[in-house]
Amino acid sequence: MTTNQAGARPATKPVNPRFSSGPCAKPPGYTLTDLSDAPLGRSHRAAVGKARLAAAIDRTRGILGVPDDYRIGIVPASDTGAYEIAMWTMLGARPVTMLAWESFGAGWVTDAVKQLRLDADVRTAEYGHLPDLDIDPARDICFTWNGTTSGVRVPDADWIADDREGLTLCDATSAAFAMDLPWSKLDVTTFSWQKVLGGEGAHGMLILSPRAVERLESYTPPWPLPKIFRLTKGGKLIEGIFRGETINTPSMLCVEDYLNALGWAGRLGLSGMIDRAETSARHVWDFCEGRDWISNLAVDPATRSTTSVCLRFTDAPDGVARRVAKRLEAEGVAYDIAAYRDAPDGLRIWCGSTVEPSDVAALLPWIEWAYHAERAA
Repeated sequence: MTTNQAGARPATKPVNPRFSSGPCAKPPGYTLTDLSDAPLGRSHRAAVGKARLAAAIDRTRGILGVPDDYRIGIVPASDTGAYEIAMWTMLGARPVTMLAWESFGAGWVTDAVKQLRLDADVRTAEYGHLPDLDIDPARDICFTWNGTTSGVRVPDADWIADDREGLTLCDATSAAFAMDLPWSKLDVTTFSWQKVLGGEGAHGMLILSPRAVERLESYTPPWPLPKIFRLTKGGKLIEGIFRGETINTPSMLCVEDYLNALGWAGRLGLSGMIDRAETSARHVWDFCEGRDWISNLAVDPATRSTTSVCLRFTDAPDGVARRVAKRLEAEGVAYDIAAYRDAPDGLRIWCGSTVEPSDVAALLPWIEWAYHAERAA
């Protein structure tokens, strides 16, 4: 079914047109005055700085339900820094399987094969699909839970063995706080503040299971490690990192911003955060189901992302999607929704928990209007 060929200009705009997949929309009701208590001009090593950093770790644990025996650390360079710290310090002890079905997973493959020069089992899939997940439990596994640039996620963790010998290294940056992460299956989990909670960039979170800690304390990689990657000293974990004594200097303004977002998330609870993302994503899925000119990039409905929802126009030449995105930005309807530069031509709508589902619903008629306007131009 093709609808609204004439494309009447919608009357109602989203209240907040920010649908970027990172940095993402701030929590509803956010104002800069929320950060007025930030300990600016104070050392992060002072008691007040340490307390705010420790609070960020503790609140993260509480909301996500991270087990008490898992360590949580704040590290530099966003999710990229967190994941590369894990790769550089833990890989090489066992054979590794690298899974990639979008650009960030492909980046981890490059790190493993070309930088660390590991003899890896590399499994890839085209945008819209997942690779083969039947993996020897003796191997380490590196994967993204949700492919931010493809809109394809793993449907569950049943493919990860409970009695595995290897470690699982999971990039969960566009999944944490919006999807249910099974901690017993995850040994290393990373994310950034700028995704589902709409925090500021440049700070990453590194979550380690006891098995990951054992690897760090029993294995020394053969390559040199820069200072900001070092998690051990004298063969023992540097526990201070996981109490808020960061490797390098964090922004206390960004810490306060993250704490503010955690306060909002805590009031909703994890289930409330998940429900908001799923409601927004469902609006988009239902919209696509009723139209033959647009579809979800994820081929299998079970693998559709509920945060970075990626769409393609089924019968339009390349370039139309970017023109649609520019038209919507010019109208003040949607910012930053063109597909990622390495992804197929299309749209990417962030439906993470800080986005109001009503704004997603209001956006969809505008996409239809802009699409038909571009095809008629």
